[in-house]
Amino acid sequence: MKVINYISEAFRELKSNVTWSPWSEVQRLTIIVAVFTVVLSLATWGVDSSFSELLGVFYNWVKN
Repeated sequence: MKVINYISEAFRELKSNVTWSPWSEVQRLTIIVAVFTVVLSLATWGVDSSFSELLGVFYNWVKN
């Protein structure tokens, strides 16, 4: 019973006490987050690839 009461109170609070952003702002911020996610993913991939190549060269140099 406590769980049901908790869930109903949570929904009631979401309806009455939470200030929701306008839909246009949500869309704009979602696009910004998506763009930054792609940019940071590509940056991480680039650094990872560079270090991988650098370590491959280093290990080949140490092996020989």
